[in-house]
Amino acid sequence: MKFSWLIYSCGCLWALVLQGCENDINEVREMAKLSANLEVGTQINSYLSVSGKTNAHLTAPKIIRYQGTGVRKSEFPNTLHVDFFNDSMKIDSRIDAQFGSYMENDKKVLLKNHVVASNTFGDTLFTDELWWDQIAEKFYTDKKVIISKNYRRDYFVGNKGMTCDQNLTNLHLFEIESSSYTTYQDSSGQNAPPPPPPPAPVIKPVRK
Repeated sequence: MKFSWLIYSCGCLWALVLQGCENDINEVREMAKLSANLEVGTQINSYLSVSGKTNAHLTAPKIIRYQGTGVRKSEFPNTLHVDFFNDSMKIDSRIDAQFGSYMENDKKVLLKNHVVASNTFGDTLFTDELWWDQIAEKFYTDKKVIISKNYRRDYFVGNKGMTCDQNLTNLHLFEIESSSYTTYQDSSGQNAPPPPPPPAPVIKPVRK
């Protein structure tokens, strides 16, 4: 009786080993399939263009590029920096983020975590999530955004996001916070107290 129990136990153990091996093989095959659709690069230094026009220079320590029949995208998990060019190929704005995801089919970049953008006019944008539409050359978000303009003389908070050109001009804020202010000069040339914040504009739908 003990002998036959031992055989049964050994048989069960061997079956479990075989089952475990089969699971491992399937996992290895799946990992191999995934790795075949991945490209990993380091020290990225790339110029981005649309319709033959170079409009940005991207640098990042690492890129993970996903290839396949579906959506093609690249991720930048360890920060990225982008310089944006005007028509004279001079830098007029720049942006930094802790994470980026580039949707190659749509020519759009999702920037996340401590996103900071600035331009040559002394304007700076702060947010935790921002979309960059490379074709339209626009930034937009439906998340809270802080804008410091004119070397901190003006300060605006959009609680429900904003849209603007990629050089931070043509700015449209959604639901402006009451703490926002702007500085102007009175007739004597002295800085006057900031006026009350302007009324909140009509919230427009944000492109997804």
